[in-house]
Amino acid sequence: MPLIVVTTSPRVAPGLLSHQAWQAFRSGRVLAGSEDHPHLPYLAEAGVEVQVVTPDARRLARQAVEDTVVWLADDDEDFMRAIGHAAIELPEPPVIEVVPGSYDLPGARVLDLVAVMERLRAECPWDRKQTHETLVPYLLEEAYEVLETVEQGDYSALREELGDVLLQVAFHARVAEGFDIDDVAQGIVDKLIRRHPHVFGTVTVESADEVNANWEAIKATERAGKDTFDGVPMGQPALSLAAQLLGRAERSGAPDALASAVGQGVARELWDLVRRAHEAGLDAEAELRAAARTYRDRVRAWESGQQPG
Repeated sequence: MPLIVVTTSPRVAPGLLSHQAWQAFRSGRVLAGSEDHPHLPYLAEAGVEVQVVTPDARRLARQAVEDTVVWLADDDEDFMRAIGHAAIELPEPPVIEVVPGSYDLPGARVLDLVAVMERLRAECPWDRKQTHETLVPYLLEEAYEVLETVEQGDYSALREELGDVLLQVAFHARVAEGFDIDDVAQGIVDKLIRRHPHVFGTVTVESADEVNANWEAIKATERAGKDTFDGVPMGQPALSLAAQLLGRAERSGAPDALASAVGQGVARELWDLVRRAHEAGLDAEAELRAAARTYRDRVRAWESGQQPG
């Protein structure tokens, strides 16, 4: 006789089970290890009798030798392994069949982050006192750490750094009043669909350049009636700020003469350098960062007694 183990995901609403799981529940004696299992009320409503027992791997394995036993599993992986060990110790081991009752969809782990953030906000004194203003430095720091891992090609570290950025998004969404993480996600989903009519609509494109042109045209429509620089974060690093202002002005049709002779002294020289980089299709911020890394490496080589490159 088989031992059928039905697994479920805590990230899927209780009661939503696969067809195979419902068939399994009606094929033999159904046991569960906790009266608090979230699926029990729904099984009872469907007329499935479940007996709550003390989890005992050896007893389960022995019972499955004589009868079909269906075990409603929880998230205790150690107990699942214990069932397997107990079964193979028997002279005639039962067949163990695992039936997924529900599956995690892509992105399901974000629900774990939301749940953890909810608890931290309620129970941790430090998390509880944070505001949007106090969290901003951490968001900037984590974003720059992502940038550093990409520039260094350290993609093994990128996963962790992206997680730190995601935490900041979840934290701000939890602190917010008037919206939550679902509203944040819905907003960006709506924007992505709206700006990709070649994917979600009837527009046809042949190249990435056409996609970019459509994107900019849609953005221009959305900004109709607004200032050319509406939405440009003035608190960003000065080189990237200057480049973004130049790009916005160029797309709006501003005369080239407006970009000449801006500022005085060093400020004018820096502005001219950014303008030249923009005209050449270069990112002034990235170029200077690359030069800074080269300088850093030379100083480190000098400190270690090596010949600077």
